[in-house]
Amino acid sequence: MFGGEGALRAPSTGILAPAPVVASSPQPLTPESPNYRLGPGENIQIFVWRAPELSTVVPIRPDGRFSMPLVEDLPAAGKTPTELARDIEDRLKAYVQDPIVTVIAQVNGAGDPRQQVKVLGQAVNPSSLSYRSGLTALDVVIAVGGLTEFADGNRAVLVREENGQKVSYRLRLDDLVRKGDIAADRPLMPGDTIIIPESWL
Repeated sequence: MFGGEGALRAPSTGILAPAPVVASSPQPLTPESPNYRLGPGENIQIFVWRAPELSTVVPIRPDGRFSMPLVEDLPAAGKTPTELARDIEDRLKAYVQDPIVTVIAQVNGAGDPRQQVKVLGQAVNPSSLSYRSGLTALDVVIAVGGLTEFADGNRAVLVREENGQKVSYRLRLDDLVRKGDIAADRPLMPGDTIIIPESWL
């Protein structure tokens, strides 16, 4: 799953105070961010103007699709709420004259740790992020503001639950962030935890 990199035991580390930024980056994406993209496990609130019977709240299924009145199995994962609203309007044109749709993300991950990705240790802003389809380690490092000057990114680990057990894999975040080695990037799953230890030096 992670090439030739073996499973490791996650190191013991606490969340330390933020230090100066090593890699400048944007603030974490939230449902209110214009570039926020929807993912499985989120609820979406759909408003159809002048059609309250079509306005509803529905979940995005694990396959990345959802259904609502008059619209079945429409892909949602990977789209912004605005993009999805336009797609819904296109589907509704066959039934509603000039439909106007608004989509608002309601992230289940805020209360369900199974739909979060956590970043602990030597990140500039250690935090929990809502999972979205296609999320990678690089996306998460950017979202938490990069690594601190004290981080040992190449000793970072990814902790994942597999078959009911916690398994840890080494990450090379220094190579990824500071050297631009894209081969060190890794796809993430809901419930993953990234732990970034402090350098021993």
